[in-house]
Parts: sequence; structure tokens; C-alpha cells
Amino acid sequence: MFKRVKEATYLTAEKAWCYRTILRYFYLQHERMREFLFPEEIYQYLKQFDEFKDYQEEALHIDLDSLVKWGNLIARQELGKSRTVEEFKKKRFRYQCTPYTVDFERMLINLEQLGDSFGGSLERTQFERLYQSLRKIEAVAHGKQTETNEECAQVWDDVLMYFRQITQNTSDYIAYISSEEVEERMQTEAFLVYKDQFTTYLRDFIIALQSTSLQIQAILTGITNNELSKFFQQVKQHQEQVFRFEEETESSTNPAEEYLEKWTSLKAWFLGNEHGESEYEMLQQRTNESIRRITRVVQRLGERHQQFRSRKQDYLHLAKWFGAMESIDEAHELSSVVFGVFHTRHFFIDDIPTEDIYADVWDEKPMVHETKPVVRNYREKTKAGAVKSNEEKKQEMKRIHLEQKVREKKLIEQYIQGNEIKVEDLPVVETHVRKMLLSWIGKAMARKDRTIKTELGKRVHVVLSDERVSLHAEDGVLEMPNAIFEFIDEEVG
Repeated sequence: MFKRVKEATYLTAEKAWCYRTILRYFYLQHERMREFLFPEEIYQYLKQFDEFKDYQEEALHIDLDSLVKWGNLIARQELGKSRTVEEFKKKRFRYQCTPYTVDFERMLINLEQLGDSFGGSLERTQFERLYQSLRKIEAVAHGKQTETNEECAQVWDDVLMYFRQITQNTSDYIAYISSEEVEERMQTEAFLVYKDQFTTYLRDFIIALQSTSLQIQAILTGITNNELSKFFQQVKQHQEQVFRFEEETESSTNPAEEYLEKWTSLKAWFLGNEHGESEYEMLQQRTNESIRRITRVVQRLGERHQQFRSRKQDYLHLAKWFGAMESIDEAHELSSVVFGVFHTRHFFIDDIPTEDIYADVWDEKPMVHETKPVVRNYREKTKAGAVKSNEEKKQEMKRIHLEQKVREKKLIEQYIQGNEIKVEDLPVVETHVRKMLLSWIGKAMARKDRTIKTELGKRVHVVLSDERVSLHAEDGVLEMPNAIFEFIDEEVG
């Protein structure tokens, strides 16, 4: 980690334009499974560019030597195919690119295709594929089925690949829709054409995310580290069977421990850890916020478009309405309704008696307005202000709040049977009780042990099953997983 990467020298050297062209040709041939190239072939390729019009073959040999010295190419001498004495004396070489060069060029091509904006996408199927792979690991860990070492290693690679795609694609796409370029495009009228497609894309992703996330979280919490050790041992054994000529060097980290660290990162992404909430919840919040932002933008664009709409047909309709009036008095009455009172006088008052815009003036109590004299030396008389005590109001509000909490506690306690609440056994409950139970489920899902402390001062353990039940409340019927709320007695130390 601390050594200088000399293989990257060709990217910033003075003749980088030349070195990059040579190594790009090596990379393209490597992708076509042609590993060894001769200088004559490289020189013929370079001469087709105008930049290499004055390029000589001797200069090519010098550049190839530099790339060999930096570790980008490997030179191998050809002794048996010399056609002349001169070729034998020149030590005819053929060249092969190194793994560093291949990875550098592959990364550069990806960056060139990326451009100046973020890429990424919100793929719905990736969560389903990740869930199916995790189910296979769960089956092996719980001993429900046996797999070979190779199949276990393949499943583990699939989990890491899908998880890597989810994290990279989602983070890049969220950065893309939050970029300044997208913000500017959303402010234009042309955005209205794409707003339905954009909103549908985000909404479908949220639906797919919510449909599989709880299942993924259930698997991650249902497998212990001891159960995973056998599965990781099979993955390790398969990796050790891969044949290499190089001698294996002793590593400071155990592969099984490395697998467990990656599994912990996967759990933290979906379930969170002691350092904060999960990335899954943040992704859901950011996507919902994007949908709300789109809705606000579309509303503003619609209002802006409404301002420039022609009202010609409205005025023609009013003209026909006025033309049908038989007397001028009827026309005056219609005018007062349509256009309001002409030449109105506005009265200034010191306070606003009501926020109701439909309140009439004659329904309000009369107010007194003090007119101050317009004199240069006029100053208002000041009096020492007193600090009013609101202690009685505070005590009254506190009393009302405590009484409400007592009522809520009594209300929820009547549904407790045997120190627990089962949703399937509940009768028709109040709206407040339904909201409280759902909030307990939401808070418990964010914790590993599914145990929370409620606002009533009690600790509750939430157990969810795959069975679907109906919760009947005063405001409707909710279909949900069968939940059991187990109340845990506080230990007295």
C-alpha cells in the first residue's frame, strides 16, 4: 500500500499520448486473446493515426523499452525465427501486457464511457436475485440441504456480486438525480414529458425494495455466525483447490474471517449497526424524497403554465351572461360577484383578529387605531415592562398531557392477555391503538433483537410470522403479518 505504483507512470509521462495509444492496442488484442505482439505489427497500427505521421520505428523500440522498465509490458526474445543476421543481432522481441496494464486500460475505458455525469440505476431484480442466493446459504447453514464446495463458492460469489451491484448502482443513481444538471433539467417545461416515466421508475423500485427487504432482513437475522462457519469452510476449501504455480504466501488474515467481515457489512447495509441506521433505510428515504421533489416541481410548472393560459373563452362566457341580463341592477349584482367591489378602501389595523379569509368585515368587533403625530422630535412614552408568569398554563398543559398518557396506557392494557398482545386475537381497536402497534413494529424492525422501549415505559419484544391476518380498526381493515407483542418485565437490580 505504501509503495510507488510505477506501472501508472505512462498515464502522466510527457509522452503519455504515445504510451497510452500503444498500451490501448495491447489491451484490445488481449481482449481478443492475442497475448504476444511484435513491434512491426504495433508500428503498422500506429502509422494509421495522423499524430504518428513522423514517428520512426527506432522511437517505437525506445518507447517499448520504457514501458518494459515501468512494468507495463513483458519482453520475450525470439531466437528461432530470425530470418537474417541483422534480426539475430537486434535481438528480436515480442511483447505481452501485464495485469496492471489490463486493469488500468479497462478502468480508463469505463471512465471514458461514463462521461461527466453519474451512472448507476435502480434495478428491481437485483434484490430478488440477492434474496434467492441468501436462501441457498440459509439452507446450507441450517443443514436443510448439502452442496459441494464449488457450489457453495459460486453462491457466495453471487451474493457478493449482487450486493456490490446494488450498492454501486443505487449510490451512483441517487447522486445522479441529485446532481445540478438534473436539477436544471427538472426546471424546464420539457421535463413534463418524462415526469410520469421518471415517477413510475422510482415507484416500482420502492415497491420491489419493500417486497423483498423484510425477507432479506429475516434471513440475515436468522443465521448465526456459528452456522455460517461450516458454509465458509466449504468456500475456503474450494479456493484452496484452485491450482497456482506460485507458492502461496502466508497471509495475516484468515479467509474465513474475511468472509465473515463481508457478511457483517451486508447485514449492516440492511439492518444497521451501533453506528447508525441502515443504508437500506437511507436509500428508501432518498428515493421517497426524490418522488416528492418531482411532485413539487411538476406542481410549480403547472402553476407557471396556468398563468399564461388564455382566458378568452372565460370572458366570452361572461359576456354572454351579462348580455342575457334584463336590467342594469342585475348586471351590477353579477359584476359585484364576478369582479368584486370597485374603488375599495383599505383600512390599516394594528392586529389581525382572524386568519379566516372568508370572514366578513361587519362580523368583526371594532378596533381602535392610534395615529402617531408626524413630528420630528416626537418620542413614544415608554413604561417598564413586566415579565408575565405562565406557570399556570404550563401546569395545565402538563396535566392534560399526563391525563392523555394515562388514558392511552389504560387503553392498551385492556388488550394485553397473558403479558402479550396477539394481533389475530384483537377485536376492533381504536385508531390510536392501531397507529401505536404499527409504530412499535417499525421501531422493532430497525433493531437486531427486535426489542424496544415504548412510550408507555415498558419493554416490548416483537415477533413477526409469515401468516397474514387482518387488523380491524375504527378507520378500516389492515392486512398485515401476524405479530405478537411480548412485554418484558424490567429487572429490579
